[in-house]
Amino acid sequence: MKLARRLTNKPWLQRTIGVAAAEYLRLVWTTSRFIFEPANFYQLYDVEQPVIIAMWHGQHFMLPFLRRNYRVKVLISRHRDGEINAIAAGRLGIGTVRGSGDHSRRFHAKGGVTAFKGMLEALAQGWNMALTADVPKLSRVAGLGIVRLASESGRPIFPVALATSRRVVLDNWDRSEINLPFSRGAVVVSEPIRVAADADAQALELARHALEKALNAATERAHAIADRRL
Repeated sequence: MKLARRLTNKPWLQRTIGVAAAEYLRLVWTTSRFIFEPANFYQLYDVEQPVIIAMWHGQHFMLPFLRRNYRVKVLISRHRDGEINAIAAGRLGIGTVRGSGDHSRRFHAKGGVTAFKGMLEALAQGWNMALTADVPKLSRVAGLGIVRLASESGRPIFPVALATSRRVVLDNWDRSEINLPFSRGAVVVSEPIRVAADADAQALELARHALEKALNAATERAHAIADRRL
């Protein structure tokens, strides 16, 4: 284990893994057929952008392929695994903001304050900002950070779920789904969630709960479409 950790701290190996991961995801996307719901997702996106794109941990790997010609940045942790993810994102044309909240869903730890300001700046400059709604070790529990970002930026949150018919579900905290090539896929986008600039603690909590509910519903729907459980 220690040897593996030392190896993954090597820049050359991080780059090798990051590039390989990006090209694998490209293979999955190009060999699979995706259905979008709603079908006019990109028309809605045009009107609303820049937006905040929210996904659950473990379902975000294919996100870069949804961007088309839009400018998108993604929030990635400063952990060594985050470095690999950042390399893969860059390979696929996605910018990055580094940092994350802690296990208590705060943004002032783990570089969170800097990251939060970076996301606000990115949105102000016209970048779309993508991030996972749940924080490490709290799978499927939306954090307050993302709704605060919506409140302070004035930008809507679009809950997004993506699933493929061929997949491997890992036995880890976020139930990561490894999408496999030659799949039938689905991308489900829920109605945008808007958070007022003057939202108090109660309003933020209501928005957080609404986001959690929307992401769970979108995830169930994406799996139903991909698995033909309609």
